[in-house]
Amino acid sequence: MSDDRLIVALDVPNALAGLEMAARLGDTVSFYKIGLGMLTGGGLALANELKDEHGKRIFLDMKLFDIGATIEAAVRGIAQFDLDFLTVHGDPYVVRAAREGAGASEMKILAVTVLTSLDRDDLDAAQIKPGSIPDLVTERAGRAFEAGAHGVICSPHEARAIRALPEAEGRLIVTPGVRPVGSALGDQKRIMTPAEAIAEGADHVVVGRPVHAAPDPVQAAREIVAELSAPQAARPNR
Repeated sequence: MSDDRLIVALDVPNALAGLEMAARLGDTVSFYKIGLGMLTGGGLALANELKDEHGKRIFLDMKLFDIGATIEAAVRGIAQFDLDFLTVHGDPYVVRAAREGAGASEMKILAVTVLTSLDRDDLDAAQIKPGSIPDLVTERAGRAFEAGAHGVICSPHEARAIRALPEAEGRLIVTPGVRPVGSALGDQKRIMTPAEAIAEGADHVVVGRPVHAAPDPVQAAREIVAELSAPQAARPNR
């Protein structure tokens, strides 16, 4: 039985490998993320095939960033494929342009706050303004919501603070940086387990390698789905 709170990242080399993994996972997974790394490997074709022929929900993780007119045009083109989520950078002008491009489509625009692979040293090296990561993420999330974002991407460590924002009412929080107990950290620096992320206020958790690189991907996905329904995943305020 699937649970669309789990989004499996198909971080595999190409569309063929993605189709093979989706076929292997079958009904265990209903929602997939396809990212920039597969763009030249047939990622958009894979997204369309999984959506149209297999009935899967699709999160297209492109993290678009450009001048407003280019963002609007790019999102307008993507919106015609009837996908579910699309990421853009959380700068307010980018979010506003993306919402214009999405028009009347059902595709949700999600704003990236601060990548979960970054820590304060990384932000200092990029000359990002001083402040703690939680404070910066919460500020960026609030501004993205004000600009019209349907939701945000953030570490589960910031989900509770974002959920508490008045602007977050009815908005989505999607958290990468999620690792089941016992999984390797990989390139993530701010992580939680799936149950912890949901309890902190996330609507969806994104899990990649712990599923698609597992010896038994189906069992790995089933264990995460079970964890999402466990008592420890319940939010205190719901």
